[in-house]
Amino acid sequence: MAPERESGGGRGERTPAGATAATRSRPRLDQPRAPRRRLLPEWDPEAFGRLSERIARFLGTGRFIVWMTIVIIVWVLWNIFAPRDLRFDNYPFIFLTLMLSLQASYAAPLILLAQNRQDDRDRVNLEQDRKQNERSIADTEYLTREIAALRIGLGEVATRDWIRSELQDMVKELEERGNGRVVFPAERSERSRGRDVEDR
Repeated sequence: MAPERESGGGRGERTPAGATAATRSRPRLDQPRAPRRRLLPEWDPEAFGRLSERIARFLGTGRFIVWMTIVIIVWVLWNIFAPRDLRFDNYPFIFLTLMLSLQASYAAPLILLAQNRQDDRDRVNLEQDRKQNERSIADTEYLTREIAALRIGLGEVATRDWIRSELQDMVKELEERGNGRVVFPAERSERSRGRDVEDR
């Protein structure tokens, strides 16, 4: 038996020496792990990528340029012609410059993220196209071999003209052996009828 030792103070309970490893809490492999608590917020990278692509597409349109131009013109006109108490960005328009630089600093990474996602999609599409081309080439080579085999096989098949010429040769040979006897009388009668029609 395994050596035993006392545990739990002076209670007198004895456990096997190797039981300490078994009594530890092990993760169950047949159950999913409990979710860990994280300090940072979690987000779906695909949803964020889709949002960045939509923003990048909008930034690359003429509609965005028109709206941005309208906002800048209204901003400048308001801060020039509005009463002094209602102006929020005086002549050097420092706040406008800050807003435009902030917009540009966010637009550049969003456009890069959208381009990276597009590159990943292009890479997958190119891989699929390459595999499709390989399958098409393999199918074409297989069909080429099959057509070549069929041509070789057809070259060895007896054609109708060859069989007819062989049969005519055999009929002539039989007629020669039969000392002029008619081998196929029906054929001879058809020939004689044709001659009578020609004579008329």
